Amino acid sequence: MLRALLHRLLYTLPVIWLVVSVVFLLIHLVPGDPILQMLGEGAPAADVQAVRHSYGLDMPLGQQYLHYWKGVLYGDLGPSLRFNQGVGKLIAQRYPYTLQLTLASLFVAIVLSIPAGVRSARRRDRWDDRVLSVVSLFGLSFPNFALGPILILLLAIKLGWLPVSGAGTWAHLVLPAITMGSALAAILTRMVRTSMLEELSQDYIRTARAKGLPERTVVYRHALRNAMIPILTVVGLQFGALLAGAIVTETIFSWPGIGRLTIQAIGNRDYYLVQGCILAIGLTYVAVNFLTDLLYSVVNPRIRQ
Repeated sequence: MLRALLHRLLYTLPVIWLVVSVVFLLIHLVPGDPILQMLGEGAPAADVQAVRHSYGLDMPLGQQYLHYWKGVLYGDLGPSLRFNQGVGKLIAQRYPYTLQLTLASLFVAIVLSIPAGVRSARRRDRWDDRVLSVVSLFGLSFPNFALGPILILLLAIKLGWLPVSGAGTWAHLVLPAITMGSALAAILTRMVRTSMLEELSQDYIRTARAKGLPERTVVYRHALRNAMIPILTVVGLQFGALLAGAIVTETIFSWPGIGRLTIQAIGNRDYYLVQGCILAIGLTYVAVNFLTDLLYSVVNPRIRQ
């Protein structure tokens, strides 16, 4: 199993290289000069050239690419053109906020989806199953950039229950976590329902019920555990979608995470910072998929064999 996991990890390294390489090429091909944007259009040509040389942006594109990856291998992600700090330091400051928001959103999605999906499967084709299906479909079709402002207007401005934006306390985390977690909850609810319906029709479930086991034991200890394998796959894949959704959600709620930092870096044409943010998000996605593979063997011991 360890050998298979190592192979899996090696397969993901080309993905990281490809993503960062494509971002590197695209951001350098977009028209505009970040140095002129930083110094202003009226800056003397000598000053512009000196600053461009100090950041290594006067080198040919191929040399810049090799220089960047050499720095990455040594743990140096380069300097930020806008914030005048190291990219690694900026990411280290913002990454915990994005991770906190992503995990909170995942918690919201799991807390909502598993009970709803299990109930929907147990009550197949009844009124509560139909209601949950409609609600999950509504959650799938409602985008984050529309849900976020509605929650702000209703719960923060009109009712005054929660802060509008920013970070600092758990109350600041509630609205962005609900905004990000609702769409994932809708996906997982439908996935849990489908997987549970398949497991509840298996012979071992009928055997467990024939032995007189309590219904909750049959459903949650036996059926749900076996149904978790495809659900874990969806959770691992959707974690990357949560990171992508964090870019929009963090902007709406002024959450000081990597998503908002990425938007600021793109607007400022901050080459090194954009590349560093994308690299951090890509590494996180790879780590989550690697962790998902480990969880497979925990949920289903047969995979270890």
